[in-house]
Amino acid sequence: MNFHANWADEFQPLLRQKGPRQPSAGMDGLVIRREEVRQSNTREGGRHHLHDAVFPVTYRGRTHDAIAVNISGGGAMIECRLKPTLGEHLHLHLGHGGGLECVVRWVKDRRIGLEFAHETQLHCSDEAKARLLSEVIDQAYRDAKEVHPPVPSAPSDNRQSIRHPLIWAGEIIFGPSNWAARLRNISDTGALVECSEDLHEGSEVVLDLREAGNVAATVSWAFGDHLGLRFDEPFDVGQLAKSKPQVAPPSWLRPSYLENEVPEESVWDDAWDRMSVEELRQELEGYMKR
Repeated sequence: MNFHANWADEFQPLLRQKGPRQPSAGMDGLVIRREEVRQSNTREGGRHHLHDAVFPVTYRGRTHDAIAVNISGGGAMIECRLKPTLGEHLHLHLGHGGGLECVVRWVKDRRIGLEFAHETQLHCSDEAKARLLSEVIDQAYRDAKEVHPPVPSAPSDNRQSIRHPLIWAGEIIFGPSNWAARLRNISDTGALVECSEDLHEGSEVVLDLREAGNVAATVSWAFGDHLGLRFDEPFDVGQLAKSKPQVAPPSWLRPSYLENEVPEESVWDDAWDRMSVEELRQELEGYMKR
Protein backbone atom coordinates (compact mmCIF):
# COMPACT_ATOMS: atom_id res chain seq x y z
CA MET A 1 0.00 0.00 0.00
CA ASN A 2 1.26 3.37 -0.99
CA PHE A 3 0.70 5.48 2.14
CA HIS A 4 1.82 8.75 0.57
CA ALA A 5 -0.46 8.36 -2.41
CA ASN A 6 -3.54 7.62 -0.18
CA TRP A 7 -2.71 10.64 2.10
CA ALA A 8 -2.48 12.93 -0.88
CA ASP A 9 -5.87 11.71 -2.18
CA GLU A 10 -7.58 12.20 1.20
CA PHE A 11 -6.28 15.69 1.91
CA GLN A 12 -6.81 17.49 -1.40
CA PRO A 13 -7.24 21.31 -0.95
CA LEU A 14 -10.83 22.55 -1.02
CA LEU A 15 -9.97 25.61 -3.16
CA ARG A 16 -7.97 25.49 -6.33
CA GLN A 17 -4.72 27.42 -6.10
CA LYS A 18 -4.60 30.57 -8.21
CA GLY A 19 -2.14 30.68 -11.02
CA PRO A 20 -0.46 33.81 -12.31
CA ARG A 21 -2.90 36.39 -13.68
CA GLN A 22 -3.12 36.39 -17.43
CA PRO A 23 -3.43 39.65 -19.35
CA SER A 24 -6.93 40.38 -20.55
CA ALA A 25 -7.35 40.34 -24.27
CA GLY A 26 -8.17 43.58 -26.01
CA MET A 27 -7.28 45.89 -23.10
CA ASP A 28 -3.87 47.07 -24.29
CA GLY A 29 -3.80 50.83 -24.90
CA LEU A 30 -7.22 51.45 -23.41
CA VAL A 31 -7.36 54.80 -21.58
CA ILE A 32 -9.84 55.09 -18.71
CA ARG A 33 -10.76 58.73 -18.32
CA ARG A 34 -11.50 60.37 -14.96
CA GLU A 35 -15.14 61.22 -14.36
CA GLU A 36 -14.24 63.91 -11.81
CA VAL A 37 -11.62 66.63 -11.73
CA ARG A 38 -8.72 65.92 -9.35
CA GLN A 39 -9.44 67.82 -6.14
CA SER A 40 -5.83 68.15 -4.98
CA ASN A 41 -2.36 68.11 -6.46
CA THR A 42 -0.67 64.88 -5.41
CA ARG A 43 2.57 65.35 -7.34
CA GLU A 44 5.70 64.81 -5.29
CA GLY A 45 8.42 65.02 -7.93
CA GLY A 46 9.68 68.57 -7.45
CA ARG A 47 8.58 69.28 -3.89
CA HIS A 48 11.31 69.88 -1.33
CA HIS A 49 10.62 68.11 1.94
CA LEU A 50 12.22 69.46 5.08
CA HIS A 51 14.37 66.50 6.02
CA ASP A 52 17.55 68.15 7.33
CA ALA A 53 17.17 71.02 4.83
CA VAL A 54 19.74 73.71 5.62
CA PHE A 55 18.99 77.41 5.08
CA PRO A 56 20.97 80.58 5.77
CA VAL A 57 19.79 82.72 8.69
CA THR A 58 20.87 86.34 9.11
CA TYR A 59 21.13 87.22 12.80
CA ARG A 60 22.73 90.37 14.23
CA GLY A 61 24.35 91.16 10.91
CA ARG A 62 25.95 87.74 10.42
CA THR A 63 24.83 84.73 8.41
CA HIS A 64 24.59 81.26 9.91
CA ASP A 65 23.29 77.88 8.73
CA ALA A 66 20.14 76.45 10.31
CA ILE A 67 18.14 73.28 9.82
CA ALA A 68 14.47 73.90 9.02
CA VAL A 69 12.46 71.41 11.07
CA ASN A 70 9.18 72.60 9.58
CA ILE A 71 7.66 75.60 7.81
CA SER A 72 4.03 76.72 7.70
CA GLY A 73 2.10 79.80 6.71
CA GLY A 74 2.59 81.48 10.08
CA GLY A 75 6.12 80.58 11.02
CA ALA A 76 8.93 78.06 11.17
CA MET A 77 10.83 75.90 13.60
CA ILE A 78 14.59 75.86 13.05
CA GLU A 79 17.48 74.10 14.74
CA CYS A 80 20.86 75.79 15.13
CA ARG A 81 23.48 76.89 17.65
CA LEU A 82 22.17 80.46 17.93
CA LYS A 83 20.86 81.67 21.29
CA PRO A 84 18.62 84.66 20.53
CA THR A 85 16.38 86.28 23.11
CA LEU A 86 12.59 86.39 22.82
CA GLY A 87 11.45 89.15 20.50
CA GLU A 88 14.67 89.42 18.53
CA HIS A 89 14.43 89.63 14.75
CA LEU A 90 16.21 87.61 12.10
CA HIS A 91 15.83 86.74 8.43
CA LEU A 92 15.32 83.21 7.15
CA HIS A 93 16.48 82.81 3.54
CA LEU A 94 14.56 80.07 1.74
CA GLY A 95 15.93 80.79 -1.73
CA HIS A 96 17.26 83.53 -3.97
CA GLY A 97 15.34 86.70 -3.12
CA GLY A 98 13.17 84.78 -0.69
CA GLY A 99 14.18 86.18 2.68
CA LEU A 100 11.51 86.16 5.39
CA GLU A 101 11.60 88.57 8.31
CA CYS A 102 10.94 86.62 11.53
CA VAL A 103 10.61 87.26 15.24
CA VAL A 104 11.76 84.77 17.87
CA ARG A 105 8.80 83.43 19.87
CA TRP A 106 10.49 80.69 21.90
CA VAL A 107 13.85 79.00 22.37
CA LYS A 108 14.17 75.44 23.64
CA ASP A 109 17.49 73.60 23.59
CA ARG A 110 18.77 74.10 20.05
CA ARG A 111 15.35 74.70 18.52
CA ILE A 112 13.83 78.12 17.85
CA GLY A 113 10.20 78.97 17.09
CA LEU A 114 9.82 81.82 14.58
CA GLU A 115 6.85 83.92 13.56
CA PHE A 116 6.82 85.32 10.02
CA ALA A 117 5.99 88.94 9.28
CA HIS A 118 2.30 89.36 8.53
CA GLU A 119 2.56 92.13 5.95
CA THR A 120 3.86 91.98 2.39
CA GLN A 121 7.46 93.12 2.29
CA LEU A 122 8.15 95.47 -0.62
CA HIS A 123 11.66 95.29 -2.07
CA CYS A 124 12.12 98.66 -3.75
CA SER A 125 13.58 102.05 -2.87
CA ASP A 126 12.33 103.89 0.22
CA GLU A 127 10.87 106.61 -1.99
CA ALA A 128 8.99 104.12 -4.18
CA LYS A 129 7.74 102.24 -1.14
CA ALA A 130 6.48 105.42 0.56
CA ARG A 131 4.80 106.56 -2.65
CA LEU A 132 3.08 103.18 -3.09
CA LEU A 133 1.85 102.91 0.50
CA SER A 134 0.63 106.52 0.49
CA GLU A 135 -1.32 105.96 -2.73
CA VAL A 136 -2.87 102.74 -1.43
CA ILE A 137 -4.00 104.40 1.79
CA ASP A 138 -5.45 107.39 -0.09
CA GLN A 139 -7.42 105.16 -2.44
CA ALA A 140 -8.48 102.28 -0.21
CA TYR A 141 -8.27 103.40 3.43
CA ARG A 142 -9.02 107.11 3.42
CA ASP A 143 -11.49 106.75 6.31
CA ALA A 144 -9.58 104.12 8.24
CA LYS A 145 -9.10 104.88 11.94
CA GLU A 146 -7.61 101.66 13.17
CA VAL A 147 -5.58 101.79 16.34
CA HIS A 148 -3.58 98.75 17.41
CA PRO A 149 -2.59 98.37 21.06
CA PRO A 150 1.00 99.33 21.91
CA VAL A 151 3.48 96.49 22.20
CA PRO A 152 6.67 96.52 24.28
CA SER A 153 9.73 96.42 22.04
CA ALA A 154 12.59 94.04 22.67
CA PRO A 155 15.72 95.89 23.92
CA SER A 156 17.85 94.27 21.21
CA ASP A 157 15.62 95.48 18.39
CA ASN A 158 17.31 98.54 16.88
CA ARG A 159 15.43 98.76 13.60
CA GLN A 160 14.89 102.28 12.30
CA SER A 161 11.38 101.90 10.88
CA ILE A 162 8.15 100.31 12.05
CA ARG A 163 6.44 97.80 9.79
CA HIS A 164 3.36 98.63 7.75
CA PRO A 165 0.18 96.51 8.20
CA LEU A 166 -0.77 95.80 4.57
CA ILE A 167 -1.02 92.35 2.95
CA TRP A 168 -1.42 91.77 -0.79
CA ALA A 169 -2.97 88.61 -2.16
CA GLY A 170 -3.61 87.10 -5.56
CA GLU A 171 -3.81 83.78 -7.36
CA ILE A 172 -1.36 81.33 -8.85
CA ILE A 173 -2.55 80.07 -12.25
CA PHE A 174 -1.06 76.82 -13.53
CA GLY A 175 -2.68 75.44 -16.65
CA PRO A 176 -6.42 75.09 -15.99
CA SER A 177 -5.98 75.32 -12.20
CA ASN A 178 -5.72 78.34 -9.94
CA TRP A 179 -5.07 78.68 -6.21
CA ALA A 180 -5.16 81.52 -3.70
CA ALA A 181 -1.73 82.95 -2.90
CA ARG A 182 -0.43 85.52 -0.49
CA LEU A 183 2.53 87.77 -1.27
CA ARG A 184 5.24 87.41 1.37
CA ASN A 185 7.56 89.72 -0.51
CA ILE A 186 7.85 91.09 -4.03
CA SER A 187 10.40 92.94 -6.13
CA ASP A 188 10.79 93.80 -9.79
CA THR A 189 12.41 90.43 -10.52
CA GLY A 190 10.40 87.96 -8.45
CA ALA A 191 8.24 87.18 -5.45
CA LEU A 192 7.91 84.87 -2.48
CA VAL A 193 4.34 83.62 -2.18
CA GLU A 194 2.48 81.43 0.27
CA CYS A 195 0.42 78.80 -1.55
CA SER A 196 -0.96 75.52 -0.22
CA GLU A 197 -0.60 73.59 -3.49
CA ASP A 198 2.45 71.65 -4.65
CA LEU A 199 4.27 73.01 -7.68
CA HIS A 200 7.62 71.66 -8.78
CA GLU A 201 10.66 73.70 -9.81
CA GLY A 202 10.52 74.90 -13.37
CA SER A 203 6.72 75.12 -13.50
CA GLU A 204 5.59 78.04 -15.65
CA VAL A 205 2.80 79.91 -13.88
CA VAL A 206 1.00 83.23 -13.90
CA LEU A 207 0.75 85.38 -10.77
CA ASP A 208 -2.62 87.13 -10.94
CA LEU A 209 -2.47 90.32 -8.86
CA ARG A 210 -5.99 91.37 -9.77
CA GLU A 211 -6.13 95.07 -10.66
CA ALA A 212 -2.32 95.22 -10.58
CA GLY A 213 -2.18 92.83 -13.55
CA ASN A 214 -0.85 89.39 -14.38
CA VAL A 215 2.82 88.46 -14.22
CA ALA A 216 4.29 85.44 -16.03
CA ALA A 217 6.75 83.62 -13.79
CA THR A 218 8.68 80.40 -13.24
CA VAL A 219 8.84 78.49 -9.95
CA SER A 220 12.50 78.63 -8.93
CA TRP A 221 12.12 76.71 -5.65
CA ALA A 222 9.47 75.31 -3.31
CA PHE A 223 9.72 74.65 0.44
CA GLY A 224 6.81 73.82 2.73
CA ASP A 225 3.91 75.93 1.48
CA HIS A 226 6.15 78.71 0.14
CA LEU A 227 7.11 79.22 -3.51
CA GLY A 228 9.87 81.33 -4.98
CA LEU A 229 8.85 82.91 -8.29
CA ARG A 230 11.18 84.38 -10.93
CA PHE A 231 9.39 86.85 -13.20
CA ASP A 232 9.85 86.50 -16.96
CA GLU A 233 9.79 90.30 -17.35
CA PRO A 234 10.55 93.09 -14.82
CA PHE A 235 7.51 94.03 -12.73
CA ASP A 236 6.73 97.57 -11.61
CA VAL A 237 6.01 97.21 -7.88
CA GLY A 238 4.13 100.51 -8.05
CA GLN A 239 1.36 98.66 -9.92
CA LEU A 240 0.29 97.21 -6.56
CA ALA A 241 -1.31 100.58 -5.78
CA LYS A 242 -4.12 99.57 -8.13
CA SER A 243 -5.02 96.54 -5.98
CA LYS A 244 -6.51 96.92 -2.50
CA PRO A 245 -4.60 94.91 0.12
CA GLN A 246 -5.90 93.50 3.38
CA VAL A 247 -4.97 94.84 6.81
CA ALA A 248 -2.92 92.52 9.02
CA PRO A 249 -4.73 91.45 12.20
CA PRO A 250 -3.51 93.18 15.38
CA SER A 251 -2.88 89.86 17.11
CA TRP A 252 -0.52 87.05 16.25
CA LEU A 253 -2.12 84.01 14.61
CA ARG A 254 -0.15 81.25 16.32
CA PRO A 255 1.10 78.45 14.00
CA SER A 256 -0.35 75.09 15.02
CA TYR A 257 3.03 73.57 15.89
CA LEU A 258 3.71 76.40 18.36
CA GLU A 259 0.43 76.04 20.25
CA ASN A 260 2.02 74.17 23.15
CA GLU A 261 5.18 76.26 23.29
CA VAL A 262 3.94 79.79 24.06
CA PRO A 263 1.42 80.45 26.87
CA GLU A 264 -1.75 82.23 25.78
CA GLU A 265 -1.09 85.12 28.19
CA SER A 266 2.45 85.67 26.89
CA VAL A 267 3.25 89.24 25.83
CA TRP A 268 4.93 87.73 22.78
CA ASP A 269 1.53 86.76 21.42
CA ASP A 270 0.86 90.42 20.62
CA ALA A 271 1.60 92.08 17.30
CA TRP A 272 5.20 93.18 16.96
CA ASP A 273 5.86 96.81 16.13
CA ARG A 274 3.12 97.05 13.52
CA MET A 275 1.62 100.44 12.72
CA SER A 276 -2.08 100.89 12.22
CA VAL A 277 -3.25 102.29 8.88
CA GLU A 278 -3.83 105.70 10.46
CA GLU A 279 -0.40 105.72 12.10
CA LEU A 280 1.16 104.71 8.79
CA ARG A 281 -0.66 107.55 7.02
CA GLN A 282 0.70 110.09 9.48
CA GLU A 283 4.22 108.68 9.19
CA LEU A 284 4.12 108.78 5.37
CA GLU A 285 2.72 112.30 5.25
CA GLY A 286 5.69 113.50 7.28
CA TYR A 287 8.10 111.48 5.13
CA MET A 288 6.74 112.81 1.82
CA LYS A 289 7.01 116.45 3.02
CA ARG A 290 10.76 116.18 3.60
